[in-house]
Amino acid sequence: MSLKSVLLRGAAVLTAAGALAGLAAAPAAAKPHHDEPLVIAHRGASGYLPEHTLEAYALAVEMGADVIEPDLVLTKDGELLARHEPVLDETTDVAAHPEFADRKTTKLIDGKPVTGFFADDFTLAELKTLRAEERLPDLRPGSAEHDGQFELVTYDEVLDYVDTLDRKVITYPEMKHPSYYGDKGMSIEDALADLLEERKLDRKRSPVWIQSFEYESLLTIAERVDNRIGLNIDGQGAIANATLDEYAQTLDTVSLNKNRIFPRAADGSISEPTDIVKRAHRRGLDVHVWTFRAENSFLPANLREGSDPAAWGDIEAEFELFYDLGVDAVFSDFPDLAVAARDC
Repeated sequence: MSLKSVLLRGAAVLTAAGALAGLAAAPAAAKPHHDEPLVIAHRGASGYLPEHTLEAYALAVEMGADVIEPDLVLTKDGELLARHEPVLDETTDVAAHPEFADRKTTKLIDGKPVTGFFADDFTLAELKTLRAEERLPDLRPGSAEHDGQFELVTYDEVLDYVDTLDRKVITYPEMKHPSYYGDKGMSIEDALADLLEERKLDRKRSPVWIQSFEYESLLTIAERVDNRIGLNIDGQGAIANATLDEYAQTLDTVSLNKNRIFPRAADGSISEPTDIVKRAHRRGLDVHVWTFRAENSFLPANLREGSDPAAWGDIEAEFELFYDLGVDAVFSDFPDLAVAARDC
């Protein structure tokens, strides 16, 4: 299958996106490839539709994703909402609701002041009156055409949707900013553990993996549930063997920024790979990689095509570099492209 045919298929699916409301009960034709790298739909098929909506998750499943990834934040009444950040401004129409104008405030996240509308200042019933919007409208105008169409969803609703499918699809929730909630006397770890226990999804073999950028948060939730857990590691540079040894005792996965594996040179092009995948695998750790996006803005300089930041570059070549190294899973906003590059 050529990349061109994949792109045409993606365009056709996007054209039909208006019919996605009925996808929740529809079977997906593609089968998972457990003996090959898994494709994780990053926030759903977020290259095509507004992220963290049921429609974006359903499109990802239809495109053959093995895993869908909901980021989780807490509402005022303790519900787990699928949103990229506690702040709602960039991904919802909250600013267009005058009844909520007085909710705008400034809070500290990771020690930095952030001003906006925070999900934890809204009840779930209030959040259900909002609608999702595309976070990157200049790069993804096709997705932005769906602004205002899709409601916000809880992780519980995502799990209800997955239960309707005729094949196994893993959900990979990320607990966002656990320490932010801890400082407010809230526990995102307990909220997630309670839900998984209630749904009997708190076992090692459950189709739910758990991730966070905060190591201590993962250790905390591991005291409550037996699910596979993975630490997200940003940045670029070597990870010491002693650190990997510790992770191998406490984690199942290290989920790495692409630059940890293929560093960027000074000119933004891709450099020779590091040995992190081999060293992690020797210790029994899976290696997941994020995030693969088709637009030139996100690609290494030597894989861009043209000068338009929104144009698509040679993402197929980028996938191949990582697949050839034997990574266990890739996060992509374009799950159809990840599946096609793997299957080719």
